[in-house]
Amino acid sequence: MKNCFCYNIAERRSFDLFRVCLLFMMRRSASASKKRGQTNSTNPIPYSPSDLFRSASSKASSKEMERIDNQFYFYANRSSGMIDPEGIETLCSDMEVDHTDVRILMLAWKMKAERQGYFTLEEWRRGLKALRADTVSKLKKALPELEKEVRRPSNFEDFYSYSFCYCLTEEKQKSIDIESICQLLDLVLGSLFRAQVDYFIEYLKIQSDYKVINLDQWMGFFRFCNEINFPDLCNYNPDLAWPLILDNFVEWMQAKQS
Repeated sequence: MKNCFCYNIAERRSFDLFRVCLLFMMRRSASASKKRGQTNSTNPIPYSPSDLFRSASSKASSKEMERIDNQFYFYANRSSGMIDPEGIETLCSDMEVDHTDVRILMLAWKMKAERQGYFTLEEWRRGLKALRADTVSKLKKALPELEKEVRRPSNFEDFYSYSFCYCLTEEKQKSIDIESICQLLDLVLGSLFRAQVDYFIEYLKIQSDYKVINLDQWMGFFRFCNEINFPDLCNYNPDLAWPLILDNFVEWMQAKQS
């Protein structure tokens, strides 16, 4: 009996000790959680200046794109979802720029527009974002700088080639009629090589061998303007790889001069 009583007392003391330890651990855990909560509320995770800059820049970029999109939908045709020729004319009117101004063609080049007289949303975004123009007013102010960019030798040949391809309005079309070529030459190249363009246009209008001009002939004339002394043509060599139409043009010029 005595041994049983002693055993019960020892067992109870062991249980009480276990309960005290458990209670102590629970209080300690609660205290630690409370401290962590206080630490998080009073000391938020710090952000670096670069993180804050990126966040602000991202928000500004998002707002800019929203304004660019709003401008697009203002001029776009609702049924086609594109800015069509009528929308481009309205845009030109708002910018107080004639729709035949070469800078509108330069704008199409900047957008990398694929279809003459039409701008898609993607093309519009590409061009206006590059020009940092999210309003019509800013777009108008950007045109002089755009023209300077295009006139750089590193860009102009690409623009000259683009202007031809942009005017190919039919599927699988590879050439442009003489009348349209004369207008395009005057628009794109006239301000740089006035004399060459005037004489070449005169020749194209009176000759009867060619009804259309292809890209190779178009680019050949650009090379001609850059490489050949004009109007004496002293360094023109017909044995070199010039398009035949330019050989004929030079013969016509020489006959005209003599």
